[in-house]
Amino acid sequence: MSSMIALSISREIVHTTRMTPEELRRELAIRLFQQRKLSFGKAREMTGMTVWAFQQFLSSQDILAHYDVEDYEEDLANLKELGHL
Repeated sequence: MSSMIALSISREIVHTTRMTPEELRRELAIRLFQQRKLSFGKAREMTGMTVWAFQQFLSSQDILAHYDVEDYEEDLANLKELGHL
């Protein structure tokens, strides 16, 4: 079970950025992904997007998806856990 934390951002900041809270969450997710602080899967999860939509979004922002051995092994473990291998 995962727990959640709330991040408070003043309405003034949201208004100043001219972004919705969802856009701010997406921006945070992609920046953390770019800095390799979040994996593709976790960043995608944070945005609430499908894998395909998140991949397209990254592409539209000229952000390359890094996918290394660790990501591959995590995907394999998840597939095995789900009974797909």
